[in-house]
Amino acid sequence: MPSRNSSHQNQSRSMFRLSPTNILFVFTLSLLAISLLYFSSSTTLNVTSITLKPETSFVTSLERFLTLRSKRVGSTLNDDTVRYTEKNQETHDVKRLDELVFSRETDDLYGGGRGDNYYPIRVYVYDMPSKFTYDLLWLFRDTYRNTHNLTSNGSPVHRLIEQHSIDYWLWADLIAPQSERLLKTVTRVQRQEEADLFYIPFFTTISFFLLETQKCKALYREVLKWVTDQPAWKRSGGRDHILPVHHPWSFKSVRKDMKKAIWLLPDMDSTGHWYKPGQVFLEKDLILPYVANVDLCDAKCLSESQSKRNTLLFFRGRLKRNAGGKIRAQLTSELTGAEGVVIEEGTAGDGGKAAAQNGMRRSLFCLNPAGDTPSSARLFDAIVSGCIPVIISDELELPFEGILDYRKIALFFSSSDAVQPGWLLAHLKGISRNQIREMQKNLEQYSRHFLYSHPAQPLGPEDLVWRMMAGKLVNIKLHTRRSQRVVKESRSLCTCECRRSNSTSTTLFP
Repeated sequence: MPSRNSSHQNQSRSMFRLSPTNILFVFTLSLLAISLLYFSSSTTLNVTSITLKPETSFVTSLERFLTLRSKRVGSTLNDDTVRYTEKNQETHDVKRLDELVFSRETDDLYGGGRGDNYYPIRVYVYDMPSKFTYDLLWLFRDTYRNTHNLTSNGSPVHRLIEQHSIDYWLWADLIAPQSERLLKTVTRVQRQEEADLFYIPFFTTISFFLLETQKCKALYREVLKWVTDQPAWKRSGGRDHILPVHHPWSFKSVRKDMKKAIWLLPDMDSTGHWYKPGQVFLEKDLILPYVANVDLCDAKCLSESQSKRNTLLFFRGRLKRNAGGKIRAQLTSELTGAEGVVIEEGTAGDGGKAAAQNGMRRSLFCLNPAGDTPSSARLFDAIVSGCIPVIISDELELPFEGILDYRKIALFFSSSDAVQPGWLLAHLKGISRNQIREMQKNLEQYSRHFLYSHPAQPLGPEDLVWRMMAGKLVNIKLHTRRSQRVVKESRSLCTCECRRSNSTSTTLFP
């Protein structure tokens, strides 16, 4: 007689015995589960790749940025930006911040902190009122489609803002969620004592061009007071603060009160017309490239356009300019009508963009003379078009020149040589095909350094900004500490105002 245990075991075996129908059913369910898991994973990967695809159009990127970011403003930030400062608290706040910075720097030096490694650079981004940031971006976004305003020299206002939109590209990267960022050279910190540098997210170009003059000046004064009330500004005198002033007309009325900050500039000049003596110099400030007005000619485009580059020298732009730009009229007189040369009058509007892009992609060399300022966006249009820049600007300063060697992608001539009858064209015609091909190859490699995008790309202009900034950090600390300990009027402080102006020379040594 079977025992109770053996009976129970038989029942258990029968319960777990699967018929062929049940086996097929289980197998089908398993396949379905695996398929759903794979589909879910693939969808996630596709979404991620779409999110991380770099966008180089300012208008498109801004539209996406405002949709995604402005909803979050003020909701997730946990920083210590001072929004209202009482007089009796100012000294206490500055002293407390100084003690905290000393503690952090001591740890970096002795306690196994960062030591001599300045990467990533730690940047504190001020959480400024919306009227200084988002409101101005919305103003551009809401008006650019229906506005056809021109500047006094005929340039479309909104196109000009795009060319100087470096403030947007840097800010958009700095405040993006860490999961969306690709740069390893910079990180955002939430406490002022943790920062190497402080970023001021104010849009000087948009406010200058889109606000009525008096309203713009009033906003400038508000920004000045807001920033200079911050303990970090008071501690360093602004020496470790980054201020985008990329259009030379912008922020003029209050520049003198913020001249110790690090200015992000398109160029410099020694005439005193755009910048007062002592306001800008290479040791303190940083030159950033304009945003290109034309589309990138990628590897496929460069290959297809190679056989079509039948024009020797191309220029399209305003032919009459002021200051150093008077060279344009002289060059026009010398070059117009010459074989293989195309000289066109034009602006940066939509039609002008297409004409410039087509002309550059059909040319070996692109003429880049000085304009109202030593530089222009045309240089960077030429670079991303694969057209070798011919630079005739005696006071030009170039972006990231501590990293990039422009001699490998461009030709430099002094104004005095370039206007000599027949001299420039004879020189260009004498350049060998091998040298031209080598420079074109270098242009293809260098173009990535001048393409702003979101997310910002490694070795893109945003990345090179922080690589250049790393070289300034020790000097910033030197002048900050020196200013804190030198007794006032005991001796003059070095302001670095006496600087030899840059000049282009055909000689190797002065």
